[in-house]
Parts: sequence; structure tokens; C-alpha cells
Amino acid sequence: MDFPKPITSVEWLANNLENDDLVLLDASVPKPMTKAEDNPLAGIQIPGSRFFGIDNVFSDHTVDLPHTMLSAENFQKEARKLGINTTSKIVVYDNLGVYSSPRAWWMLRSMGHEEASVLDGGLPEWVRQNLATETKAKTTWKEGDFTAHPKPYFFKNSAEVSKAIDDPTSRILDARSKGRFAGSEPEPRAGLRSGHIPGSLNLPFSAVIDGNKLLPAEGLKKQFERLGISDQELIFSCGSGLTACVISLAANIAGFEKLSVYDGSWSEWGRPGDLPVATGE
Repeated sequence: MDFPKPITSVEWLANNLENDDLVLLDASVPKPMTKAEDNPLAGIQIPGSRFFGIDNVFSDHTVDLPHTMLSAENFQKEARKLGINTTSKIVVYDNLGVYSSPRAWWMLRSMGHEEASVLDGGLPEWVRQNLATETKAKTTWKEGDFTAHPKPYFFKNSAEVSKAIDDPTSRILDARSKGRFAGSEPEPRAGLRSGHIPGSLNLPFSAVIDGNKLLPAEGLKKQFERLGISDQELIFSCGSGLTACVISLAANIAGFEKLSVYDGSWSEWGRPGDLPVATGE
């Protein structure tokens, strides 16, 4: 199977849906301050999908931050429960287009599984093309043999981000909206300060998306060029580590290689405390 990555078209998936090596993961997550049932596509899935629960089993609930990456041991255990094998070709999607699925893609790659791809346009594009869907139902799968080979550099902690602020070889990119970055809009999560990490640049994840799909590669390159990004290490942040992965996917497609995600993102940095905060554009 000629497996396209890091993004896969709906047309390719429709033609390869029955391939034995293919594993299709629904990584849908509702936006903050909304309920899953508010989405008209919440109750359906692409046939044969397996639910990749970012909000539940694929987050570390021993810490008080949302969407924190699991240990390699726990990630491996949960991936095997989904029937994922070391040889699996994995396509991930979500029911908002390109929103939470890149987080699943990033997590899989951080565990050494490179054969993973994001469905461009996700479930909305699949439905728009009048392709078959099915009602979601709880399903169990034959346990897979997925083996985690963790790559710790895929994620940064607050101490590493602090060091990067004054490091000319690094740039921090924030995927939140312009207003949240500037501190002129309130944060959706209670108790957080407004503003951004000093020295960071704003690249709202919406800027790399056209409709439900990612911009073409040349359009993505222009988004990074306008920020003056060159051959630097790029650290991506957002509200809780989800949409940071949208712009990390965009950077990957645009040809950048030294990429990492600040896992705590603004849910950690924006707490009251000693971490410095800047406001304005």
C-alpha cells in the first residue's frame, strides 16, 4: 500500500478503507466550552473507526493539566487495546476538520510510529463527499503488538520553554487566536492570566486552514515566511497542547524539521505564578 503522509486525502482513504494494514482512528474532541453533542457529526464515524480518546485514556490524569502526554508504558497499553500493530498504517481524523487529529498524529510519532497520517478535512470533508458513515458504537479489538519507542524531544516542559525565550536558535509559536495571544480576549479556561509567552510569535491555527482542510504546502510555507522563520527549532504552544499540533503538522508539511510541542501550553504557563507573561501583539 502506497501510504501518503503526513496528510491523506478523503479520496485515498475511500479507495483503501478495506486494506488489512489500515487502522482508522477517530480522535475527535469538542472545542473548549462546548459539548460533544453540540456537533451534528458527533454521533457518526467513518466505517471501521476506532475511537482514540484524547480527553480520557490518552491523557495523563495523574497531573492537573488537560491533554498531558501519557508515559510510554501507558500509551503502548492503550494503543494495543485499539488493535494497533507495529505494522499498522494509521489515519487519524476528527469531526471538526483538522482540529484534534494532529494531536493524535503527533503522539503516535512521539512514540516512534512514523506510519501515521492526518485525514485532510476530516469527517466534515468525508460527509461533504457523500461517503458512507455509521453510528458510533462501543467495540473491542483484538489486542495489537504496538511497541512504543519514545522520542522525548517531541515535547517540551516549561523549564525548556523558558530557556528557549532568549535562545536565537529557537522560536516559540502560539496557535491561539490573535485576541487571546494579545491578552485582549478572555481565556476559555477559568483562572488563567491573559497574554502570551514573552518572545513568542502568534500563528493562529485557523491561519493554516482553508475551510476544513489545510492550506497547500506553498501556502503553509508563506505563513511561516511572513513570521521570519528560518532554520530554527520551533516550539509550538496553544491552550492545552491540541492546536499546537495543528501548526506543528503545518510546519512539517512546509519542510521544517526541528519541531516540538510545549505540552502544558497556556493551561500551565498562564496559571498565576512566576512564569513571565507578555501582552499586546
